[in-house]
Amino acid sequence: MNKKQLRHILDTIAEMFPDAHCELNHSNPFELTIAVLLSAQCTDETVNKVTATLFQKYRTPEDYIVVPVSELEEDIRRIGLFRNKAKNIQSLCRILLENYHGQIPEAHEELVKLPGVGRKTANVVVSNAFGVPAIAVDTHVERVSKRLGIAKETDSVLEVEKHLMAGVPRDEWTLTHHRLIFFGRYHCKAQNPACGICPLLDVCKEGKKRMKTGGNRKSKESSTGSSTVLT
Repeated sequence: MNKKQLRHILDTIAEMFPDAHCELNHSNPFELTIAVLLSAQCTDETVNKVTATLFQKYRTPEDYIVVPVSELEEDIRRIGLFRNKAKNIQSLCRILLENYHGQIPEAHEELVKLPGVGRKTANVVVSNAFGVPAIAVDTHVERVSKRLGIAKETDSVLEVEKHLMAGVPRDEWTLTHHRLIFFGRYHCKAQNPACGICPLLDVCKEGKKRMKTGGNRKSKESSTGSSTVLT
């Protein structure tokens, strides 16, 4: 993809979602880290429902480690992989107290050392909590980037991130991350993308293919009972 095409994409999604932002509710870097950890294979909506009470009960790393892990598991039971996540949260909190004075480290290389914190989580935390430009590639960002031709279908998550970092101006990384998520979550959905009204259909091979298939199906349906069936 050339720079002009990418600029067209960035400007279009900026117009569609000018107020795109992190939808995980949090009030500090520690809460954001816990929320992002919980969000793996789970919707932000469900995470926010759980953290609404979780963050009232647990306010500091100390709060998470003074309870049995079974109690924490029960508190986050609605979250997918809740047992493993409860263990990671307690391990993370112990490390924060032992090595970081109970504070979330600002450095990306330190964040990824924490249990349950991978590259995507670290990117979300540094960009949203500490203002460091970063692009976190979640399922929405990956899907949209590949559909729009920013990345190849066979690219890994890391390769998608590298394509975006190479093509998007650094000062737009964080906003682009949020806008791509909103675009994928509310417009270019996995199962039912809004191809028919998409302003980026001109650069989307996937969308053109879907529209062609949909058009053929409608033609067949409208021709039922006729001696001629369009294909």
